[in-house]
Amino acid sequence: MGELFGTDGIRGKANIWPMTPEVALLVGRAVGYVFRNHVGKHRVLIGKDTRLSGYLLEMALASGLCSVGAETLLVGPLPTPAIAFLTIDMRCDAGVVISASHNPYYDNGIKIFGRDGFKLSDELEAKIEEMVLKGTISEFRVQDREIGRAFRIEDAVGRYIVHLKNTFPKEMTLEGIKIALDCAHGAAYRVAPAVFEELGATVIKLGTSPNGININDGCGALHPETVREAVLKHGADIGIALDGDADRIMVVDEKGEVVDGDQIMAICAAEMQKRGTLRGGAVVATVMSNMGLEKALAKLGLKLIRTPVGDRFVVEEMRRGGYNLGGEQSGHIIFLDHATTGDGILAGLQLLAIMKGTERPLSELAACLERFPQVLINVKVKKKLPPEEIPGLPELKAQMEQKLADRGRILIRPSGTEPKYRVMVEGEEEAEIRTLAEELAQHIEKTLN
Repeated sequence: MGELFGTDGIRGKANIWPMTPEVALLVGRAVGYVFRNHVGKHRVLIGKDTRLSGYLLEMALASGLCSVGAETLLVGPLPTPAIAFLTIDMRCDAGVVISASHNPYYDNGIKIFGRDGFKLSDELEAKIEEMVLKGTISEFRVQDREIGRAFRIEDAVGRYIVHLKNTFPKEMTLEGIKIALDCAHGAAYRVAPAVFEELGATVIKLGTSPNGININDGCGALHPETVREAVLKHGADIGIALDGDADRIMVVDEKGEVVDGDQIMAICAAEMQKRGTLRGGAVVATVMSNMGLEKALAKLGLKLIRTPVGDRFVVEEMRRGGYNLGGEQSGHIIFLDHATTGDGILAGLQLLAIMKGTERPLSELAACLERFPQVLINVKVKKKLPPEEIPGLPELKAQMEQKLADRGRILIRPSGTEPKYRVMVEGEEEAEIRTLAEELAQHIEKTLN
């Protein structure tokens, strides 16, 4: 992680460094310059979510790109995975998303996809960061006829809808299915209802009236209670809640129970294995995924491969090992046969296809995974050390792990953005793991404060 780029692009409070129009202009120039090496026209696509500050940053990025001769395509509010798809579909050199995902409206962010639809490598991010921070990009500008143009792409929404519908079985419709759909007043507010309705579902729409400041506000994937209420009130078969940029999903079954990313992966892995479409005999998830997922996959003869937290690490491992299903407990689900990044709408469609094909309710399908109790404690500290260097902690953790044996696990990791440690203990008995988690948290607090 650099000074500008974090684990998922550049992010911060809008109109305060680094999320200012001045920085966005330089990022646009750097992106345009870095991708000039490709033969032919230099095209960069820009999409955004529904935040008020999207206009501010969109114009600045476009100006920067045009100043180095790039042709800039503006698609307006669309999900992050739509930008990844359209970058490939429209043969662009790069795609830029202006979004802070699940954060409140006053934050914003910039993430960049390469021409292959995948997030940029650390090396390319570092190159762009250096150009912006050192100001070297200021030395390069084109003149006269070489100055770039910007175009609005009117059919971008339609292209993405067609792409999503093509991931759903051709012989199947969603006739007879009732969906409560919460778009978080975010980037999917037009696309998601259209996809499900065109496939024949009855859709109860929530969070589809963005005003620039209501994105993620008490709605969407972070607040599944909103869609749960609608499921129970309208007798829906499923509740689908997306986050602000629609790259992740949280689901509620017909009884109002939350179905998280781990359960979605377990359901999809079983179906894909049955159809012979699951590659590598494994699913890729992060260290935060529940042990229940590991056990559910083991029953199917499948492995769970764990990565650090962050969907980019999941995608990297999937590409490296040739796997086609992965994701996070928080709802980023990656179907590498259909998309290069997490896509909430696509994940919803895959789940609905299984429900429809098996004629089983979601509550029954989700029962394939039995969750282990998990206790997570955040510990604020004055200074941070690698966990293995905190005096006495490795020994204490080893003792506890010996006690838990294969009935549980312990994870201690420093926060990437705050002066905090996250202590997670998982096991069969909630009382036991809570005691262990509290003891570990107290040890860290006492030693580092």
